[in-house]
Amino acid sequence: MQTGDYTVHVVDDEEPVRKSLAFMLTMNGFAVRMHETASAFLQFAPSIRNGVLITDLRMPDMTGVELIRRLTTTRLNVPAIVITGHGDVPMAVEAMKAGAVDFIEKPFEDTVIVDAIQRAALLLSDKSVETDDTAEVQIRLESLSDRERQVLSAVVAGLPNKSIAYDLDISPRTVEVHRANVMAKMKAKSLPQLVRMAIAAGFGP
Repeated sequence: MQTGDYTVHVVDDEEPVRKSLAFMLTMNGFAVRMHETASAFLQFAPSIRNGVLITDLRMPDMTGVELIRRLTTTRLNVPAIVITGHGDVPMAVEAMKAGAVDFIEKPFEDTVIVDAIQRAALLLSDKSVETDDTAEVQIRLESLSDRERQVLSAVVAGLPNKSIAYDLDISPRTVEVHRANVMAKMKAKSLPQLVRMAIAAGFGP
């Protein structure tokens, strides 16, 4: 689907964030509509024909996770991308389990969010989203050691390194080494990609 065939809806309670993101996306050729609250977006959502949602996770009226669940419940086909601060990764993982296409940690490069929007937009057309083949992901999962699988399971659960280290009775540095090995064996370029692959393959805590 071409960029001009759909609208990117930005939901964030902070006006400077909305305007900055909308300006950047407009300069990249996207049609953009801004929404101050999740509730305002939900009222507008039934009229959306082709749209991609970018939502912050932490908002006063409802979280990004709750917003995505509401969209799923009402069966509105609006692929969602969540934007999160580093400390919100557990919530971001929960959002992906609720149906979000991707999550992006702040601060982010413009190209990262543009690429995420283009992936999400594929869900609006007959094309399937370009993802790693599930069988290939399963083969990669099987290449992990027991300890690496434990670390991956904890990462998918959204646990930080210190908590993983405590639970597994190993040092945080050892967790970092295992996590790096998992990323390499799974051929994941980022944490969101790793989580996407694991969830798609049915791997979890």
